[in-house]
Amino acid sequence: MTVPLTLLGLLEREPRHGYDLKRDYDSLFGRDKPLSFGQVYATLSRLARDGKVVISDLEAGAGPDRKRYVITDRGATEVDTWLTEPVAPEPHLQTVLFAKVTLSLLLGRPAEHYLDTQRAAHMQRMRELTTVKRSGSLVDSLLADHALFHIEADLRWIDLTAARLDALAQEVRS
Repeated sequence: MTVPLTLLGLLEREPRHGYDLKRDYDSLFGRDKPLSFGQVYATLSRLARDGKVVISDLEAGAGPDRKRYVITDRGATEVDTWLTEPVAPEPHLQTVLFAKVTLSLLLGRPAEHYLDTQRAAHMQRMRELTTVKRSGSLVDSLLADHALFHIEADLRWIDLTAARLDALAQEVRS
C-alpha cells in the first residue's frame, strides 16, 4: 500500500484536515493497520515539500492550528498516473489493487478500465512465468509456480471485484 498516493487520492475528492484524512484512510484501507497521526502529518509535510499539496487555510483551535490540505495539479497528475498504470503482478498485491479500485470509485474514475488493464498485466506476467517454468531448472519451475498461483488468485479477485463494482461503489460512497 502506498500511503502518500492514497492520501493524495482522498484529497483529490475534497480538501481535508489531517485528522479527517486519517479517519477516512483507516475506515477504507487501514482496518487491520491504521495509520498513526505522526505518519499522516509526516506524509502531508513531504507532499507539501514536493509541491503535491498546499495548505489552504488555518483554523485556530484548542490545540495547534488545524491545517486544511488541498491537492495541487502536480499531485492530481500523480494520482491519475498511479490509478491508470497497472501494478507489476507479484504476490500480495491485494491491498494495492483494492486501494486503486476503491479510490477510482470514490473519484468517479473508470474502475472497470483499471481492472481490465490490471488483468492484462497479470496475463502477460503469467505468460512470462510459464516460459520460465518450461525452460528453467526445478528451482526456477517451483518459484514460477509459486508466483503463478498468487497471480491466479489475484485474477480471481479481479473478476469477482469487477462483478461487484456497483455494490462496492455504493458502499464506499456512503
